[in-house]
Amino acid sequence: MWLVLLFLAPASALLGALVLYPIGFSIWRSLFNSTGTSFVGLDNYARMFTDPSTFTALRNNVIWVLVAPLTVTVLGLIFAVLTERVRWGTAFKLMVFMPMAISFLAAGIIFRVVYDQDPDRGVANAIVTSVHDIFSSQGSYPDTRPRDAEFLVGSDTAGYTSADPVEPGTTIALPMLGVDAGLLPEEPVTALEPEAAEPGTISGTVWFDFTRGGGGEPGQIDDSESALPGMLVQAVVDGEVVGEATSDDDGRFVIEGVDSAATITLPASNFSAPFRGVSWLGPGLVTPAIIVAYVWMWAGFAMVLIGAGLAAISRDALEAARIDGANEWQVFRYITVPLLAPVLTVVLVTMIINVLKIFDLVYIIAPGSSAQAANVLAVEMWSVSFGGGQDFGMGSALGVFLFLLVLPAMIFNIRRFRQEQR
Repeated sequence: MWLVLLFLAPASALLGALVLYPIGFSIWRSLFNSTGTSFVGLDNYARMFTDPSTFTALRNNVIWVLVAPLTVTVLGLIFAVLTERVRWGTAFKLMVFMPMAISFLAAGIIFRVVYDQDPDRGVANAIVTSVHDIFSSQGSYPDTRPRDAEFLVGSDTAGYTSADPVEPGTTIALPMLGVDAGLLPEEPVTALEPEAAEPGTISGTVWFDFTRGGGGEPGQIDDSESALPGMLVQAVVDGEVVGEATSDDDGRFVIEGVDSAATITLPASNFSAPFRGVSWLGPGLVTPAIIVAYVWMWAGFAMVLIGAGLAAISRDALEAARIDGANEWQVFRYITVPLLAPVLTVVLVTMIINVLKIFDLVYIIAPGSSAQAANVLAVEMWSVSFGGGQDFGMGSALGVFLFLLVLPAMIFNIRRFRQEQR
């Protein structure tokens, strides 16, 4: 007996020092004020449930618990089934499981860059803007303005309109200034003189009326001046668009179907800021974006556990169902999933425990402007205690509350583990 106690003593000492003492001290500390000099009883808990910041954190934790564990479990199940049906299953497992080898810190930094607002840096917005540009090829020249402010009047927010109507068969010049060089094609095309207008048409050229190094004639197309492709030009009669054209690579355009004098308009859409993607880390999307990063990391963990359970399923039951005429979906739904229910439950509960105390990804990925919108209980606890608040009483109360939330799931997992050992 004494020998057993001797061997248990080191482990018991570590358990007491690293687990039991911190829990007990946190409970005791939560009953005192921020400095620990005055006993306040349950005031910290009452204040915790009336603090808007805590409500935001609690709401986000509920979103995490409802979305992340179920998504990870479902994806893990799908991946586990797929690995049994593809020839490159081992490589697929390695690819899906690889994110588990990355720390939360590294994953947070990776996804902070992935979600960057600038499409030149952020992969997500690079994809979104590329898809957008496929379906919207119209040029966009923010802050661009006409050189001839007497011919074209207006603003970049309302568009520019010719002061006087233009007769059919007329050729016009539309020199522009203030063009951002970064919006021009990589190899700008020199603007060309407009084509001669035929009856019933209005032709012209839109170009950047700027000569590098100085010189050139204002309002005239010089040899080195760049065309502005993709500029939409409209002919308007009595408030209705009767014809429109988009400038070619050389800046020239021809508006057809103009039977009477028309007002030339450059719509405001030409001057709107180019589409720069989605604000993934804005207040509205920051929590779903971080959940995606979490799922990317933990789907491999779920796949491995579920795959182990799938390998233990007797193939006789599956083959018997197929012989009886069940299709693959029916086999999966009525045979595979019920037999995997214990494993799926363990994965789901483990993920619930994990997301309740999520900290790293939220703290690293969420920028300062969206930190409050992405707040969770673990981050709130750290911020109150060490992030400038220095309110260790409130921080301890949050820690105790978080422990009470995790405790039922932990007890459930322990009881299930003991039942499986019997």
